[in-house]
Amino acid sequence: AASGAEVQAASPATPAEEPRRPRGNIIGRMDLRRVVTPGAPAGAGAGAGAGGIRQPRTMARGIRPGFVAPMPIIEEEGRREAEAERQLREEKERKKRAGVKENEEKVFTATEFRKREVIFQPKKKRPVSGRDAKKTQITTPKASKRIVKVNNTMKLGDLAVALNVKAPVLLKKLMGEGVTATMTTDLDFDTIALVVPEFGFEAVNVHKSEGELVEAMAHGDLQAELVERPPVVTVMGHVDHGKTTLLDAIRQTDVAAGEAGGITQHIGAYTVTLENGVKTTFIDTPGHEAFTAMRARGANVTDIAIIVVAADDGMMPQTAEAINHAKAAGVPIIVAVNKMDRPGANPDRIKQQLTEFELVPEEWGGTTIYCPVSALKREGVKELLEQIHLVAEVQELKANPKRSATGIVIESRMEKGRGAVATLLVKDGTLNVSDDFVAGTVIGRVRSMMNDQGQQVKEAGPGYAVEIMGLPEPPQAGDRFDVCADENMARQLSDQRKSKQTKLDQPSAKLSLEELFAKVKTGDQKELSIVLKTDVAGSLEAVRGMIEKTDTAAVKTKLIHSAIGGITASDILLASTAKGLVIGFGVRPDGEAIRLAKEKGVEIKTYSIIYELIDDLKKMMTGLLEPKFNEKQMGRAEVRNTFVVPKVGTIAGCLVVDG
Repeated sequence: AASGAEVQAASPATPAEEPRRPRGNIIGRMDLRRVVTPGAPAGAGAGAGAGGIRQPRTMARGIRPGFVAPMPIIEEEGRREAEAERQLREEKERKKRAGVKENEEKVFTATEFRKREVIFQPKKKRPVSGRDAKKTQITTPKASKRIVKVNNTMKLGDLAVALNVKAPVLLKKLMGEGVTATMTTDLDFDTIALVVPEFGFEAVNVHKSEGELVEAMAHGDLQAELVERPPVVTVMGHVDHGKTTLLDAIRQTDVAAGEAGGITQHIGAYTVTLENGVKTTFIDTPGHEAFTAMRARGANVTDIAIIVVAADDGMMPQTAEAINHAKAAGVPIIVAVNKMDRPGANPDRIKQQLTEFELVPEEWGGTTIYCPVSALKREGVKELLEQIHLVAEVQELKANPKRSATGIVIESRMEKGRGAVATLLVKDGTLNVSDDFVAGTVIGRVRSMMNDQGQQVKEAGPGYAVEIMGLPEPPQAGDRFDVCADENMARQLSDQRKSKQTKLDQPSAKLSLEELFAKVKTGDQKELSIVLKTDVAGSLEAVRGMIEKTDTAAVKTKLIHSAIGGITASDILLASTAKGLVIGFGVRPDGEAIRLAKEKGVEIKTYSIIYELIDDLKKMMTGLLEPKFNEKQMGRAEVRNTFVVPKVGTIAGCLVVDG
């Protein structure tokens, strides 16, 4: 037993060997002075509970108080403590190198240390049980989902995705059917319908024709009650027979004074309220033979055609063309025998000549209405309007104003500061501001609407003509427009019309540049290249048609470019490359175009009357053209503002920009 300051070692010493004396009171790592003896006073050797002295680890392991643990146990405990301290230091250094802050350190338990050691070891495969593992089941979609929707054509890659098969598998199947294709090849519906049943699918063509798309775009109250609409009347006839003057007498205005050379060059649409309150829309078409297409378009959109014939001039070729167009359109014809105030007026001769076209007067037992008028003296105009109203009542013209609008593009042009402007004639429905519509191949939105009097309007009903803005480019005159509510359908309709137009234009573009040069070199064919610019779409169509008819045996005309708008520098460059000339109808070149034309040696010809253009073109092609006018530009000025001075007139404030 240990007592006082000296304690004997617990291990027995051999008799022949002298017992080892401890160094001081220390044995191994234990200070014997801290060993608590039973019954000792609190001051001599108190434990942790009496005096705050720490108990040795050996007491926690069941060693009797008052005895010293054997040396191997004490050394083992010391090694464990040293190893734990070493691991803790290494962990701190590792975290310090990794940038982990001191307060973020985590104390790992022994179990967590073991987990960290085995976390990167590959997992052992669990043994498969005695029964066989389940195989992947291939599910078959129901019949309603095994349908491939095709919009006329479909790319091979998209078809493979729709069938949920790999592209090489589909490609192999197509090659077995004799079809060679790639991932981007467009497959037609017949080919797709032949292949997809092999994969358990069915092909359905969801492609819609132009008529079906137009019907699908129509919205509003399509079953609303039809109401009476104003008739659309077209005034047709030979040049200088008084069509516009007659319309002036009806409108109580003076339109003819504003036309170049007193000849109507564009289509004009006007809505007139008659004395009895009945509204009528008039369309004035040019009478020159060059505007045959424009005149035909006027007849196609009209309800009643008025053929104006001069009583002192009689039947003319353009009069016959106007009658044929009106008869082809299937519309009633009223003959207005104009210029009855002339000394040589002979209405009976006119009636006799028109009987050749089956226009027999009512007094001769026929059905055609003849009205003798004098547009200049405004005689017989009232009787003509009564006959128009009577014919319109017989036709019972009605429309649905509660549905989406549809109609015809009468005219289109580019205006500086306003952009693309189009004149629309509403045939059915109501056109409102902010409506989205498709005019031909152009998609636009109605930004503003203006009537023929220059007044801003919010809507236009059936039978009315309005001028609208909000188009990215001018549509072609005569194109149909339809208001749409679905942008996707509008784009489909536009793309379909573009594709159709491209197919129509392909035959005229088959002549290659090499073939052209070969023909010119051998002298088989000489060509006159022309760049044509006009002010409106109708004039462009008419002049282009006339140029195509001026070919001779020696020289052929080639229209390399035609567009609406003024003559620009790009037109000069194009004409210079093709070694041609630039023709402008109703437009002028800008300053840059004039400068570049002088530099490149390109000739610019501008006209305001179409038959002068055609005559000069024919002489140019035969080499007989002699200069009549030599226009020399002295300077250019830009109008900044205008103001009216009483008894003087309108004064323009200008800034001289050149010359």
